[in-house]
Amino acid sequence: MKTRLFCAAIVASLLVCFDAAGQSSQSMPTEESRKLPAGSAAERKARMAKRAAAPAYRKKFDLSGLPDYVPQDKPTGTLRISGNNYVGDSPLAEWWREAFNKHQPGIKIEYNLATAAIAVPALYFDLADMGINHEPSFYDYLAHLRLKGYEPTGIEAFTGAYDVVGWQNQLVIIVNQKNPITKITMKQLDGIFGSARDGGWVGTTWKPELRRGPEGDLRTWGQMGLAGVWADRRINVFGYTLRYATALEFSNKVLQASDKWNGDLHAYANYRRPDGTTYLEADQIFDQIRKDPAAIGYARYHGGFPKDVKILAVAESDAGPYVVPTIDTVQNRTYPLWGGQSFWVSVKPGTRMDAKAREFLRFVLSREGQELLQKDGKYLPLTAEVVRRELKKLD
Repeated sequence: MKTRLFCAAIVASLLVCFDAAGQSSQSMPTEESRKLPAGSAAERKARMAKRAAAPAYRKKFDLSGLPDYVPQDKPTGTLRISGNNYVGDSPLAEWWREAFNKHQPGIKIEYNLATAAIAVPALYFDLADMGINHEPSFYDYLAHLRLKGYEPTGIEAFTGAYDVVGWQNQLVIIVNQKNPITKITMKQLDGIFGSARDGGWVGTTWKPELRRGPEGDLRTWGQMGLAGVWADRRINVFGYTLRYATALEFSNKVLQASDKWNGDLHAYANYRRPDGTTYLEADQIFDQIRKDPAAIGYARYHGGFPKDVKILAVAESDAGPYVVPTIDTVQNRTYPLWGGQSFWVSVKPGTRMDAKAREFLRFVLSREGQELLQKDGKYLPLTAEVVRRELKKLD
């Protein structure tokens, strides 16, 4: 029965995770992947194999402010880790296991890194001790609450990639080259892509204080400060289907997790054309932005990103600064639309985290753990400030 329930949960989660593969020619099928069932974990692993094996960046970030790993406890037993396939497909998972076992030989790590879709379901069905994933969906939070009596705890482990498809590459805001706008705030993004709302979500808790009224809606370029022929032009909005994880990530960051979108949003999903090729959702957005001067959209930045659309600098507030997305501004999180991945664990309120999980997380957050992540060269290492904040959660 537990297995059947687990499978049902995974089917629901896969709808959220499906778009991770479809973001550019980087994601097109290979000769080997075409032999496997489309959309399966095996097909994705074969399609991403070359990229997973090699670093995408060689930059060395300053990790001197991160702590060394010094064991606080020496627990024994098995630590089951599920979720994020990109960690498992790359050398990173094995590098972490080998290095950690030098410090903690009594802990046996068992990985089940087939897909991020199983990360939280495996926790609430007691099939894993930790799960690696981005922010859980509402129903993953809710299922964990229903079955465990509390929400899962997330410990941030690394920042998403700058330009590597699949490794939670960062979001960018794009407009037509003819549009004179060069920068935008998070509040303005909410005004353009969102609509009036009565609150927003934090996990499974509804927060009425996150409400905003229709006066916050921005529907013309004149409301964005453009004059002349632009003043009365309606803003045409483009993005991903709301069932994709990318749309949920955007809603969580920009719309206060309210899911209250601009009713005129044009939303796209991957689909197979009559000639057998896949028309990716991002390519559909790019094509619309290219031909419509009044268009604005969001997409994940990647290698080979089109040069004929304009990427906007983004600020957290009107006070600025307006930050252009670069590998440095994504890594240090001064660019507001960075992505992140966490280890999710089940910790009953008032109790301490399992010692095996706590020690492994302390290792991942150490200089040694983040140096291995940097060596892998896809995800970006955490800053010392973020590491200090996350370590406090383990106390």
